[in-house]
Amino acid sequence: MAAATRSTTHLLRARPALPRSRRPSTLHDFTLAELEGWLVERGQPRYRARQLFHWAYQQLALDYQAMTVLPKPLRAELAQTLPLTTLTLVREVSTDDGETQKFLFRTFDGQHVETVLMFYPDRTTVCVSCQIGCAVGCAFCATGMTGLIRNLSAGEMVSQVVFAARWARERGRPLTNVVVMGMGEPFQNYDATRKMVAILHEPAGMNFGARRITLSTSGLVPFIDRLAEEPYQVKLAVSLHAPNDELRSRLVPLNRRYPVAELLAACRRYVARTGRRLSFEYTLIKGVNDQDETAEELARLLRGLLCHVNLIPLNPTPAEPSFERPSPERIERFAEILRRHGISTTVRYSRGVEIAAACGQLRADQERQAFDAGPPGEAE
Repeated sequence: MAAATRSTTHLLRARPALPRSRRPSTLHDFTLAELEGWLVERGQPRYRARQLFHWAYQQLALDYQAMTVLPKPLRAELAQTLPLTTLTLVREVSTDDGETQKFLFRTFDGQHVETVLMFYPDRTTVCVSCQIGCAVGCAFCATGMTGLIRNLSAGEMVSQVVFAARWARERGRPLTNVVVMGMGEPFQNYDATRKMVAILHEPAGMNFGARRITLSTSGLVPFIDRLAEEPYQVKLAVSLHAPNDELRSRLVPLNRRYPVAELLAACRRYVARTGRRLSFEYTLIKGVNDQDETAEELARLLRGLLCHVNLIPLNPTPAEPSFERPSPERIERFAEILRRHGISTTVRYSRGVEIAAACGQLRADQERQAFDAGPPGEAE
């Protein structure tokens, strides 16, 4: 099965992405200032941009025809020249308790991207993808099996948030948090990710507080420093997974370029510059990085740093079939060692294991189905 999966994903990697010049622009790609300029160039008053932002991001309108404040000719022109989004929902799955919902979208060029919506008692969080595939290649990640196909545009990321916000609102739950922890490495698509934050943060639109947005990175040190200088006070999560270079290089190949000492130094600079606590994501894998001595080493590494550790018991994927989730006792033992050393720690079990909610799993399943069906016209 693993061999068949990798053969399929190898073919997927060969599928070409369209050049940037051929990627259609959508309303979700524009900042307010950009939309004002776009409308003025077409002879429209500047204030129409604020009306559009209100309807698109506060009313969460499905289409331009719902934006009744706009003249009918303008609505018709916008529908022809500037679609709201180019994402099409192709699959939707839910956990039995309804607390986790996963969406699979098809992009304009026939790729697939995943979004996960999670309901908690005190918040509603959408997990957004920033790339199709990923170049980092973490050993336990299903997304990395395909390699990187292309970056998502800011509009494609914004569209995921808008869809999730509308879906949640229809069920009486406002969207409260955005985490960019889905498919891809946000810092390898930094400019588009930053623009997404700006669009969501716009007061005339969704007015989403930057502190309710979390960006996750596998450890691109220069961009941690760059984020520290940004005006948007987003939260930072670092995917650590190991306290030393030997083990982390095995799990996160990027560590060979930015080793643990260099990564932690950047994290300390980030906290010193921003005053904001950062989070470390630590996927617990049975017999690999869950031993008592590893927990002790991790506690020493993080001592004195304003941080929180999220321990995430492995959600098994085809990426590495030999990796397994530790027992509940081992998970709690690891967490207790960290807490005993004064490290703020939470065990965060993966949501939606039964619906393949780990990054890249639903997309890979969809692509395998297409692969098994053969080229169009082949099946009778």
